[in-house]
Amino acid sequence: MVGEYTVKLLKKATKDKEKIKQYPALKNNVENLISLLKRDPFENPPPYEILIGELKGYFSRRINKQHRLVYEVVEEKKK
Repeated sequence: MVGEYTVKLLKKATKDKEKIKQYPALKNNVENLISLLKRDPFENPPPYEILIGELKGYFSRRINKQHRLVYEVVEEKKK
């Protein structure tokens, strides 16, 4: 079996995750994206964006039209 990636949330992301619990559709989208990231952070679809500027080295995926999930992939830390 191919190893899974570990998803670690930053302090702010943990707070945001708590806030979205009151929005079931948003919560479901975030949980689905986190599951996908554990399997393969480069799986397409849903499409991901390679970020530039201050966030160079990071990727993002849309949660909905207003929100996105920003993440970094660290290959050495894969399970």
